[in-house]
Amino acid sequence: MLMPSIFRDDIFDDWMNDFFDDRDMKRMEKKLYGRRGRNLMKTDIRETDSAYELEMDLPGFKKEDVKVSLENGCLTISAEKGMDQDENKKGRYLRRERYAGACERSFYVGEDVTEDEIKGEFKHGILKLTIPKKEAKPEVPEKKYISIEG
Repeated sequence: MLMPSIFRDDIFDDWMNDFFDDRDMKRMEKKLYGRRGRNLMKTDIRETDSAYELEMDLPGFKKEDVKVSLENGCLTISAEKGMDQDENKKGRYLRRERYAGACERSFYVGEDVTEDEIKGEFKHGILKLTIPKKEAKPEVPEKKYISIEG
């Protein structure tokens, strides 16, 4: 059902965020992505018996634009794209609505996970990562005994 924009789910959230969020950051986000910037990098994370499955929407990005890195237990997903600047095209733009810019999100996965264990796939603008579950090794303090002579 189509509804006027005043009936959006987050009308009051936007109003409250204007008072409490960093306004410069919001302006920068709007410059890069327009009013649809909050729709980028939507993520679902599902837990199975042996792994975590992450699915992230990256509409308009190619596989080459997306980079995934793991450092100190922190999984960082970044995507960057620029506008095609082909000087051989003739004519002028009457309207340009596509964006150029970069976005990034990070998730803590634990320091026991290595890059080789994470499996990834990018298809139709959706990034799918499978991160194996690792049980945290409890730190058991080593008992020290005092030697007794005699």
